Amino acid sequence: MRRLLAGVATGALLLTATACGSSGDSSTDKGSSSDKGSSAGGVTTVKVGIIPIVDVAPLYLGQEKGIFKKHGLKLELTPAQGGAAIVPGVVSDQFQFGFSNMASLMIAQSNGVPVKAVVNGVATTGVKGKDFGALVVKEDSGITSAKGLEGRKVAVNTLKNINDTTVRESVREAGGDPSTVRFVEIAFDRMPAALDSGEIDGAMAVEPALSTAKSQGAKEVSSSYVDVSDKLTVAMYFTSAQYAQQNPKVVEKFTAATKEALAYADGHPDEVRDVLTTYTKIPPKLLPELTLPKWPADADRASIETLRDLGEKDELYTKTPDLDALLP
Repeated sequence: MRRLLAGVATGALLLTATACGSSGDSSTDKGSSSDKGSSAGGVTTVKVGIIPIVDVAPLYLGQEKGIFKKHGLKLELTPAQGGAAIVPGVVSDQFQFGFSNMASLMIAQSNGVPVKAVVNGVATTGVKGKDFGALVVKEDSGITSAKGLEGRKVAVNTLKNINDTTVRESVREAGGDPSTVRFVEIAFDRMPAALDSGEIDGAMAVEPALSTAKSQGAKEVSSSYVDVSDKLTVAMYFTSAQYAQQNPKVVEKFTAATKEALAYADGHPDEVRDVLTTYTKIPPKLLPELTLPKWPADADRASIETLRDLGEKDELYTKTPDLDALLP
């Protein structure tokens, strides 16, 4: 993955200065893309790479409630398995914006990939046992804590990223040796079945996969995000440095609209649960069981610094990420 991102960084420097519009209501150009959008009906269409999990519900809800339209934007949302896949898509102009966990963004930034976080994405609830992401095992596994996963096979959605780093911290806190955990890459929506079949011993699952797994008999042994920080900023929305420089008005609109959508989602949990049925495989009967994350307007830098330091222990970076350059 590091070689891929480094290659993307090099390629990005060779890209022409053409900004990437879509085939929707309007397109963007090198300079005042938002002005060009206004001349085509007042709405600029932007493509956003996302992961089909609870984290991005504010975008779907904001689109449904007209929040983005009010700010002159229309979103085209494209699913991917993880932030590591979305980063190259943004830098190569496939997407104007993307959703990515902080580890993927810091890995990219440390490799010289020109990414720029623009607005907060999602945060832990800060409550152990009541978070939207958790390390789960089968009920009859005999495993009672994260330490019990020493030498076992644990699923994460992307290898060498935020979820194996946070699981290692959970194992470490429980008195275990995190270096012995065997991580395998499985998409979130496949984790419940893989756990139920015995293909894996544990999974770092997030909603709605977390509730699905629990409905099939899985039990939680650790709230790994909370183990890192009770204010952990798990992910943010980002763009490329080139796009941010060439399209400041679009970035400004996206940031303002997303902050409004985050606040709306935080205040309307029932509507969040409803919108999940439009883009995830969550069975409607499980909606009341979902644990929703927090959607604060601003990222928590201290928690990101903690995650950065853990990533350095795991040798995720070629050099220490420059948070001043990465964060808004």
